[in-house]
Amino acid sequence: MSISHAPPGSSEPDISAKSGPVTSDSATGDAERAAPDLEPIVPSSTRRTRVPRWVRRTSGPLLLLALWQLLSATGVLTADILASPGRIADVGTDLIADGSLGDAMATSLQRVALGLLFGTVIGTGLALVSGLFRVGEDLVDAPVQMLRTVPFVGLIPLFIIWFGIGEAPKVAIITLGVTFPLYLNVYAGIRGVDAQLIEAGESLGLSRWGLVRHVVLPGALPGAMTGLRYSLGIAWLALVFAEQINADSGIGFLMVQARDFLRTDVIVVCLIVYAFLGLLADFVVRTLERLLLQWRPTFTGR
Repeated sequence: MSISHAPPGSSEPDISAKSGPVTSDSATGDAERAAPDLEPIVPSSTRRTRVPRWVRRTSGPLLLLALWQLLSATGVLTADILASPGRIADVGTDLIADGSLGDAMATSLQRVALGLLFGTVIGTGLALVSGLFRVGEDLVDAPVQMLRTVPFVGLIPLFIIWFGIGEAPKVAIITLGVTFPLYLNVYAGIRGVDAQLIEAGESLGLSRWGLVRHVVLPGALPGAMTGLRYSLGIAWLALVFAEQINADSGIGFLMVQARDFLRTDVIVVCLIVYAFLGLLADFVVRTLERLLLQWRPTFTGR
């Protein structure tokens, strides 16, 4: 017998008198009906915008190009100060048609390739000697640190005296500009390898060469890739100065001729070619970096 607590005259039924024992199935059903629908929370940093990335990456240069054309059309930028984009496109087409731009690009690429090859061999070799051996560090590091503080442009007169006015001083300047960034990054990569990894390799029975091959060199590879990208930028910068040394071919030679005749359109075409060649070289290195460093998870932005 149950006692109802409903007030007199109330029509509320006495539930306790009619309800039987509560089973687990009915309790589970009531809980499922009572639980609210939950939606997964997506962090704002992982939400993707609807605008494609290539549109966002090209919008900045296109806006700058439109502003440039507008200033040229309104007369704010005159032709003797900076040619319009349309004029530059016409001049570039003419230089490609007569073959002068293609020959200049081939000559400049050959100089950069030779300087990059020699600089990579010298810089990486010195970094390995200095990074792997303490005796090598004592003998190599101090002279390299002193030489890298000397502006390589200031060595142009000495290179002309030593190598003449042919291709040798041009390649030597590019080699010098490439060597030091590679040395610093490869050396820092070698000395930045975790000492616990070395101890783990020794405990596994790896020889000295095994440690270098399987532990030290892979650990230094990210630094080497960074140094290579930086060295490519220095190589194109050194090429600009190198091709001012009595050059009779190359992109720098076209720029010198254009400077003498006040041809800003040709100068801008050559600068654009420099920029695209540097961008192409950086793309090649970044692709190589993705292939060689697949084992290293990195943050790619949000």
